[in-house]
Amino acid sequence: MSPRAAVLPAPETRAPVIEFRDVALGYDAGPVLSGITFQIEAGAFTGIVGPSGAGKTTLLRALLGVAPRVRGEVTVLGRQVRPAHPVPGIGYVPQIQTVDWNFPITVTELVLLGRAMQTGPWPWPRRQDVAAVERLLDRLGVGGLGKRHIRELSGGQQQRVFLARALIASPRILLLDEPTSGVDIKTRDDVFHLLGELNGEGVTILITTHELNAVAVHLPEVICVSDGIVAQGHPDDVFTPEILSRTYGAEMQVVRQDGLLLIADAAPHGLREALHLHRHVHDGAAHDHAHEHELGNREQGTGNSGGPA
Repeated sequence: MSPRAAVLPAPETRAPVIEFRDVALGYDAGPVLSGITFQIEAGAFTGIVGPSGAGKTTLLRALLGVAPRVRGEVTVLGRQVRPAHPVPGIGYVPQIQTVDWNFPITVTELVLLGRAMQTGPWPWPRRQDVAAVERLLDRLGVGGLGKRHIRELSGGQQQRVFLARALIASPRILLLDEPTSGVDIKTRDDVFHLLGELNGEGVTILITTHELNAVAVHLPEVICVSDGIVAQGHPDDVFTPEILSRTYGAEMQVVRQDGLLLIADAAPHGLREALHLHRHVHDGAAHDHAHEHELGNREQGTGNSGGPA
């Protein structure tokens, strides 16, 4: 754990299924994260939050064995992750914005890709595999769409289909990279409730997200990331103005009322004040200009109204 990180232990301890031990992650341009030490317990439902470019997606890539620069030890399900050798038992849902939606593939074909390691040597799917896809699509609320091309789906449907691809292999750990990005509020809540159901069945879930308020409502654990781990624990403990300001490098407001936790950027309030002041000064200047213009017209009118020559 980096020296500035605040770790708030959970009241109940379970065996860890994910562990980072003094890990540094980066790319050719240099390190993105360093001094990373934390663990995720079996059955956890954890959100990773932080500013854009803080390394949230890089953490998921390290768990999949595809982060290009790794120093330290990353362990998943008791096995050390090595480059290009992902540990079995992990399901992954990418950001839907990174998907090539013009690729010629149907919903059923896409979901079956998640079971490629279990379908045997034959290039065509088995009957039981297709039946499993249909059952899973029905459960996720996208039944009957199996023959449709993936580009014909709505954003929420696309998200559910990629979730189906990750779940078809019955993973013990589910990683999701910004699963609610680009969807409406109802779809976002539906996704979180669905993930909650899966977590209740024993699946360990780790997501990256920018939805601070949704995390506060739905998730029992959060990790704040900014160059390293800033804090880890329950949202009630982690989401404080001090920790959020350290995470985002900006003033943050946290409101607690009737058991609810609401987070907001303090900047819009200051922006409103600045706009109000600017409008007041502008209106005042315009008023002064109009007044001067009116006086000038009066003086000009007086000068032209002299007696007869």
